[in-house]
Amino acid sequence: MSRLDSVIRRLQAQRECLDYAVGKVKPLTGVVLELGLGNGRTFDHLRTRMPERDIYAFDRQVAAHPSCIPDDGHLFLGEIKSTLKQAAERFSGQCVLIHSDIGTGVEEDNRRMAKYLGAALQPFLKQGGILISDQRIELAGAVPLPLPGGIEDNRYFLLKMTAEGLL
Repeated sequence: MSRLDSVIRRLQAQRECLDYAVGKVKPLTGVVLELGLGNGRTFDHLRTRMPERDIYAFDRQVAAHPSCIPDDGHLFLGEIKSTLKQAAERFSGQCVLIHSDIGTGVEEDNRRMAKYLGAALQPFLKQGGILISDQRIELAGAVPLPLPGGIEDNRYFLLKMTAEGLL
């Protein structure tokens, strides 16, 4: 498969997973976190699909298209370990959806980050909340969800927080 075909499949999987999760969390109240603002495409997609939600984006620095940059009150800039720590108390148990797209392409770095995120993100999700990730993350109290329509295994990952994860 060419790199172009691979990126197209990744973006299609990302969109399908986002849309699937948005539908699943619709009846829940709470906020959305976007880890890895990047160029702002998925932030823009989420705010289009969930205009009534507060969506908070996290990234090291702003590199997004100007029309896809959240206001200062919805943007956390800096290293993810620092910014998540800052946000932990504010958003504990309030997140209905977290989208994490911060993979580096370096497998060992991705494994270390996924391990960190598994511990760091668990307190954020409320019961029924969904984590969407480009990396396989182990999240205590969460169960994997099937990938929507034709997405190949290990392309993207969906986890849903259960009541047991909140004890």
